[in-house]
Order: sequence, then C-alpha cells, then structure tokens
Amino acid sequence: MSKQTPRKQTAAKKTVAKQATGRKNPGTGSAGAAGGRITTPAAAPAPEADRAPAKELSRRRLLGTVGAAGAAGLVVGGAGGAAGVSAAQDDAPEALSTIGSTRVPFRTARAGHQAGITTPLQAKGHLVAFDLAPGSDRKAAAALLRRWSRTAEELMAGRAPDADTGVALDAGPSSLTVTFGFGHSFFGRTGLTKRRPLELDPLPDFSADALDPERSNGDLWIQIGADDALVAFHALRALQKDAAGRARLRWQMNGFNRTPGATAHPMTTRNLMGQIDGTNNPKPSDRDFDERIFVGRDAEQAWMRGGSYAVVRRIRMLLDDWEKRSRHEQEKVIGRRKDNGAPLTGGSETTPMRLDANGPDGLPVIPANAHARIAAPESNQGAAMLRRPFSYHDGFREDGAPDAGLLFICWQADPLRAFTQVQRKLDRGDALSPFLRHEASGLFAVPPAAEPGDYVGQPLLEG
Repeated sequence: MSKQTPRKQTAAKKTVAKQATGRKNPGTGSAGAAGGRITTPAAAPAPEADRAPAKELSRRRLLGTVGAAGAAGLVVGGAGGAAGVSAAQDDAPEALSTIGSTRVPFRTARAGHQAGITTPLQAKGHLVAFDLAPGSDRKAAAALLRRWSRTAEELMAGRAPDADTGVALDAGPSSLTVTFGFGHSFFGRTGLTKRRPLELDPLPDFSADALDPERSNGDLWIQIGADDALVAFHALRALQKDAAGRARLRWQMNGFNRTPGATAHPMTTRNLMGQIDGTNNPKPSDRDFDERIFVGRDAEQAWMRGGSYAVVRRIRMLLDDWEKRSRHEQEKVIGRRKDNGAPLTGGSETTPMRLDANGPDGLPVIPANAHARIAAPESNQGAAMLRRPFSYHDGFREDGAPDAGLLFICWQADPLRAFTQVQRKLDRGDALSPFLRHEASGLFAVPPAAEPGDYVGQPLLEG
C-alpha cells in the first residue's frame, strides 16, 4: 500500500467532509400532515409552526468543539434538513445531524399553545408528576413555575442552564419539548379552588381500571420528549433539581417511540402489540381541529384559553396472551390490518372505515366489538381526541410476563366530551379490553405557552 503525502491526506479529508455534508435524508414527518396521523419523522424538521432550526448550539460550544466552524461554517435547514460544516480545518468536527440540530421553540408560534402537543412524536419521553412541598403556597408555586419555565426555555434552545450536570453538553436540542400541567389537587393547595376549571373534575371509574393511586394524579405534571435519550434525561434531571425544596416527586414513567429515520419513509408509529397506533387522529388542517383540541376564547377560566387537557393512562398490555392469537384474530380485535393499518373493509390506512359493510356470512366485516369501530368518532357522536402516546417497558413481572404497554396521552378541549365519552363505550364491550390493564391515571390542565418574559401559568398564579 502506497503512503499518501500530507497534502493528499488533507485533500482526502476535505472530500469526505464535502460528501458527508451533501447527504440528504429521504423524508420528513409531521403531526397530522397526512391523513390526520401523528407520524414518526424521518430525521427532518417539523412544520415551521412547531419547530425552528437551531440558531445556537451552545452546549457544543461550551466544550469548544465547534471552534471557527461554528462561527462561519454551520448550515442548518434546507430541503433535506441536512447540516454541514466547513472543512477549513483538517480536524474540524462534523456538524450535528438533523436529529440533533432540530429545535422546537418554547414559546411556540402556533396560537400560543405549549410545545409537545402537536409536535411530532419523539423517540424518548418522560412523564413525571410532583406534589408541592408541605407548607408551599401560591407564591412558592409561582417561584417554581418561573424557575421551571426558564430552565425549559434554555434546554429547548440547546443551551446549558446554570450549574449544569454536563450530561448533554455535546448534544443539540434534539427536538426537546417540555410541557407543564396542573392537577386537580394543585388548586386546593394554592388557595385557587375558585379558578379550577370544571373540566378538571376527576375522571369517572371504569370497570377495567386497576389504578395505583401512588402512580396517579399529582399537583403538577411535566411531559418531556426528545429524539435523544441523554437530552431527555438531562431535561428530567435539571427540572427535578429545580424542584428541590419546593415540590417532591410523586411518580415518573419513561417511554419511547421509533427513532426518526428508522423507517424508509414517514409513517404512523406502532405500539408493542405491533399495531399501527395513531390512525384517524384529528389533524391541524381539519376545520374543527382547534375547537376539539384547544380551549376556546369563551372558556369561563380565562387563564386556560388556548390551553388543552391531557388525560394520561399507564396501560399494561398482556403481550403473552395477545401474541398467542393469530394475525387474523388480532386484526378482528382491532378492526384493521396489521401490516398497513387499513380497515378490514379495504383500502389504505387513511381510507374511511365502511362500518355498514357485511361479509358473505352476513356479519359486519369490521366486528361490532372491534376496537377501531367502538373508538371511532362516528360511533361517539363525533367525539375525538389527539392521541400522542409513548410505549414503555419496565422489565418483567414475577410470573415472567413483560411489564410493558402504552403511556397513553390524549389531548382535548373537554375530557368529558372526548376521552370519558369514548372510554365509557370501550368499557362496555371493546374486544381489545381483555388484553389491557389500566394501572395509573391522571388528568391535567395544560395552559397556553408563556408570553415573552412570563412563565407558564402566570395568568393563573398572578391574575
């Protein structure tokens, strides 16, 4: 093998760098952009309303890894979302990939809603609830939300907060979102019961519930999502540290989805049963999307106008029982094909179900107790909610069965007219129910995003 001269080595490195920065990602993903689905993005920026290119990658700069290239050579965005860096120096590091550089603004441009609601599904998620510390009052709660909002804004911009742990110093924002909500008990602890919305009344009991009260509800709720596990953990740790002395951890749940780019093209995510999960979701282009998902301007509690209500359920899947069923049996339970999510009446995933279609035997092609039929808006007087779940796996139970399932999160303007109405019907005869156990539950009021200079919930706590 012949040796290369230093000049030839330098030229080779520049060629490799040039090729690397010219690569394009094959696809993009968006929340409800096609067929009303929450899709798993294939490593490309989301719609402008929910995401913006990272203009500042301070965590990398803290380590001095970008150097001169960070000032003159970074390019983020473009049709393929590629990120490049000048090869002016032979040892210049590669720029962040699209996954790392994608930023979701804390103060979202979409009508003032908090990030993490219409944001495309992320690869990693943490759900965490806190109870205010004994003796905490409205003033203490305001101080905590002010601190949390400041930390979340820094982290979502890709900047390291004060006294940082260093866990994510070499990472970009990675589509990090932090979403805050208030539980029913928060209002009593802060003397704000008169400002508690009626929509936050406790959910009714369902026959399939086996709820653990220690893993349900809570004064305060945070949803964290990111496309990098370390970035998500970093945010979780930073917010937990902020709460010290002000609030104590009540419960935490960790979830995941597909990593962006794991599929050849953007598609609706699958759950641990192998089913496509998120079909028939409302989409932002729907005429009545905001009316269904976000609180209107005529709401009695002004501080919730533009906000939404999140129902959170930890649903364990009885995977051993489910996996013993044939694919044909599974498809009858769901009412959709397992390979592409199409209804059993034919077509593609986005083809409307023909609920009146009967087979040669005279029976409905989509069984009367099929999950997709019972949960469909046309079966529930138009009731709909935006489902945005994470899967979870917490090891194995004593009998060897996986402790795994779905961290179900749905968003709606009124839980009574959306989640509760649909769940009551599912509770009466859903073919999927024998394979599920609802083990934890929570309902949270999620106010709109903070105005510049304000913090999340300020109109409630200081209004």
